[in-house]
Amino acid sequence: MTTSASVPTEPGDAIPHRGTVTDRLVEANERYAAAFADPGMDARPVLRVAVVACMDARLDLHDALGLELGDCHTIRNAGGVVTDDVIRSLTISQRALGTRSVVLIHHTGCGLESLTEEFRHDLEMEVGQRPAWAVEAFRDVEQDVRQSMQRVRTSPFLLHSDDVRGFVFDVKTGLLSEIDPT
Repeated sequence: MTTSASVPTEPGDAIPHRGTVTDRLVEANERYAAAFADPGMDARPVLRVAVVACMDARLDLHDALGLELGDCHTIRNAGGVVTDDVIRSLTISQRALGTRSVVLIHHTGCGLESLTEEFRHDLEMEVGQRPAWAVEAFRDVEQDVRQSMQRVRTSPFLLHSDDVRGFVFDVKTGLLSEIDPT
């Protein structure tokens, strides 16, 4: 597996780039597009599952779960927390695109474990406007998975809440631990 830490970034390295990380990404896309063939899929996930997970760069969800392109909808945010916007995405995923199962994945060593709602106050002091969103920080990752499962199961907008399962991904071992919802 190649990580960005192992990708050359100095002038004269094997991968040419114009300077910014975004330039590197655009150049990578040009190489990707040159060999791209339309897979002929639509937006409906083959496995009829939506995965909600943290945005942490250490989580390679497709590899960790044995997923292929087109298998699932993936919804990511800080902490993998079920917020109103996640409910919005899950509702569209279920009602318009046919998903039936929801998998929630938090992880060990999450950055939200070290934040508090004081983060919002600090932002307000810095920029002069209080963010409308909550930080959704937590101290107990397992309890936060339970809370997220409960939010999905009790949402009036979701048609399918019987197959909702939550897990903690261990960033050191790569293993998932299922969390009992009770």
